Amino acid sequence: MFNGFNISASSLTAQRLRMDVISANMANAETTRASIVDGEWQPYRRKMVVMQPNQQSFSSYLNKAMNQSDQPGNGVKVSRIVEDRTPFKLMYQPDHPDADEAGYVKLPNVDPLKEMVDLMSATRSYEANVTTLNATKNMLMKALEIGR
Repeated sequence: MFNGFNISASSLTAQRLRMDVISANMANAETTRASIVDGEWQPYRRKMVVMQPNQQSFSSYLNKAMNQSDQPGNGVKVSRIVEDRTPFKLMYQPDHPDADEAGYVKLPNVDPLKEMVDLMSATRSYEANVTTLNATKNMLMKALEIGR
């Protein structure tokens, strides 16, 4: 009976984490000293959220395919947060304290436009799940009113 609530809640939690990671990316879009690698400061690397279905197993897919399971999906979960491995941007600024011998500064691989598109997508997904949650709640309320 509460399966719809659980599915929506798992997605709301995952999308909220996705929005938090996007916010961290935007906040660090200009950070040139985020971590030390091999004794040198490295710029901030863009992070991305990877999601997967809950209880993902071959037997569950096989049972669904054979119509032996009438159980709907189980929602999603965040499996990990990965770093984007695209190269850093280089900008010629010889006066910058983090410039190399040639005068180039490594800047984070965060593209604000891409982050805004991802943020809009996460926001729309969040809103869709709130709508689904409210529809499930309304259906259960109507089902309770049948007995009156």
